[in-house]
Amino acid sequence: MIDVSGKFNTLRYAKAQGILKTSPTIIELIKNRQVPKGDVLEIARGAGISAAKRTADWVVFCHPIPLDWVDLSYQIGETEITVTAEVRTIWKTGVEMEAITAVSAALINMYDMLKPLTREITVGEISLVEKKGGKSDYQDVLARPLVSAVLVISDSTYQGKREDKSGKIIQKFLSQHGLETKFYELLPDNQAMISQRLKELVDNEKVDLIISTGGTGLGPKDVTPEATQAVIEKQIPGIEETIRRHGKERTPFAMLSREVAGLRGQAVIITLPGSSKGAKESMEALFPGLLHSFPMIWGGGHEMRSRP
Repeated sequence: MIDVSGKFNTLRYAKAQGILKTSPTIIELIKNRQVPKGDVLEIARGAGISAAKRTADWVVFCHPIPLDWVDLSYQIGETEITVTAEVRTIWKTGVEMEAITAVSAALINMYDMLKPLTREITVGEISLVEKKGGKSDYQDVLARPLVSAVLVISDSTYQGKREDKSGKIIQKFLSQHGLETKFYELLPDNQAMISQRLKELVDNEKVDLIISTGGTGLGPKDVTPEATQAVIEKQIPGIEETIRRHGKERTPFAMLSREVAGLRGQAVIITLPGSSKGAKESMEALFPGLLHSFPMIWGGGHEMRSRP
C-alpha cells in the first residue's frame, strides 16, 4: 500500500458509469419489475452500495475508507441501461475505485438476475466520469515566482557542531512545489539577530516567504517565536493551528511547540519545529493551501486559478 499518513483530509468525490445491454423484451421486464428473481434495479443498487464499502477487501492496494455517501442511479434506454455510481467521503485518498467497484457489482448482479431469461446480455464500458478532491484541486497558478528563504535557528548548527537536516527538508519540499530557495541561512538562538534578519529579508531583499526551523519549544534558548512576533504586522492563526493539529495527530509532543505565522508587508513568515520529522510534517500540512495566501495578499481575493 502507499503510505498516506502524511496526507490531509479533503472532501473527495467520484462518479463512475457502466452499461448493460440486452434485448427490448428484457428491458421491459426490468422496468415493469417482472423479472422472476426480483426487482433488478433495486437489488443491483444495494449490491453496488455494499460493494463500494468493501472495495478494499479485494482491490489489493486500496485503503479502507470511511465512506460518507454512496448511491446508484440508472438511465434506461430501449436496449441498454446505464448505471451511474457516486461516492463521497472526507478522507486522505480518492474514491475512484469505490465508484468503479459499485458500478461493477451492480452490473454483475443485474447479469446474474437476467441470465436465466436470455443469453443476450453484455456488461462493460465501465469508466470513471468525474473525480474531485485532494491536492490537485487546490493548486494555484501564481502571477509571478515567489522569492523564498529558509532560516535554520540553532546555536549548535550555527557553530558547525551539528548538521542541518530540517532546513534541507524544507528546501526540498519547496522545490517540489516549484519554489526556489534564494536564501538559506544558519542563525544562532539570538532574538535580536533573528528579528533583524527577518526585517532585512522582507524590507530589503523583498522575500515573499520565509520559513524558519528551530527554537519554537519551551527551552531557555527557544526565542524564535518572540523574535518573529516582534517583526510581523498581522498574525495568521489558521496556519499556526494547522501545523499543531497536524502534528498532534502524529505525536502528543506537538502541543508543546510554539509556531508563529504572520505577515510583514506582503511577506509570509512561518516558524516550524527544529526536528526533521516536525519540519517535514509541518510542510505536508501547509501545502498546497499556503500558496493560496499570495493571490489574496496581492489583492486577488479567494479566486483561484488551477494548474492545467
